[in-house]
Amino acid sequence: MKPLFAKGPSLGVRFLVLAVLSVALMVVDARFDVLKPARSQMSLVLMDAYWVTDLPERLWQGVSSQFGSRTELVAENEKLKTENLLLQGRMQKLAALTEQNVRLRELLNSSALVNEKVEVAELIGVDPNPFTHRIIINKGERDGVVLGQPVLDARGLMGQVVELMPYTSRVLLLTDTTHSIPVQVNRNGLRAIASGTGNPERLELRHVADTADIKEGDLLVSSGLGQRFPAGYPVATVKEVIHDSGQPFAIVRAVPTAALNRSRYMLLVFSDSRTPEERANEAAQAQDVQDQHVGNAVVVPAPAPGAAPSAAAPAAPVAAPATAPKPVTPAKPATPPAQAAPVKPSATTPAATTRGRE
Repeated sequence: MKPLFAKGPSLGVRFLVLAVLSVALMVVDARFDVLKPARSQMSLVLMDAYWVTDLPERLWQGVSSQFGSRTELVAENEKLKTENLLLQGRMQKLAALTEQNVRLRELLNSSALVNEKVEVAELIGVDPNPFTHRIIINKGERDGVVLGQPVLDARGLMGQVVELMPYTSRVLLLTDTTHSIPVQVNRNGLRAIASGTGNPERLELRHVADTADIKEGDLLVSSGLGQRFPAGYPVATVKEVIHDSGQPFAIVRAVPTAALNRSRYMLLVFSDSRTPEERANEAAQAQDVQDQHVGNAVVVPAPAPGAAPSAAAPAAPVAAPATAPKPVTPAKPATPPAQAAPVKPSATTPAATTRGRE
């Protein structure tokens, strides 16, 4: 007679099987790319989970903003008006500098972009692993995001996109131990490499000579080397420089300018994807077209009133033709040169040989 309830494997056996299966999946995910499509599809399902987990915070922010006191709102409004006025004044100066930069680049036959295209993204998740500094944003492959795309906030560079999903992306921050960025000192142009330390408030400059001209308070900006980050964006501020006479390199520590652990909204930078050769060729073609337009518009000065045109002079064209003009043969004089009667120089006029009348 069979028992009413069949006895299955014990709890320990089940736990062991699940543990082995979990370890196998982690090894496969770390060493192979087989599970990337599955992870990309699972992100579509997890978007609802992100939205649900973020709902309490958004509700709390909405309720707190509704019950804010009128005095605080009026004071904040006045402060924002003052800041807006100051920013408008700065933007007027920036607009003039931008126009001047454009004119100088045109003189240099350079077609490089002055301003990059940007798109606003929002933080929706943080990697719980304390040994990696990664965040998740709400822009993905469907929004035009690409691998290696720079990400910055209102204060400076934050990192770059390292993993793409249809509607979300993972961003590796500057302070991660596996991340490095080429920088230069804004004061004197000294180049260096800023590497992450695992501390969200610290970067280190590797292999800086002990005699290098760098000091506390120097601003570090992206140098643009490597064609990954655009040049000129703030990266960090030098906080400490330690010189050791027994070591060939100085210890340089810097603080990131971006609020890596506080920023909620950030910008995705879309740089110019053309190669330098393509930009140079396009600039040369544009210059050739401009030269052709200038060459086709030839203005001929009108003759003075009452002056008769010379017979030996070629006929002046009214406008230059589009094609290369043919040489004009000078008109022959009415009388041969041999029949011209020479005039003897007088004492009151300088000695000179004049041509005979035609």
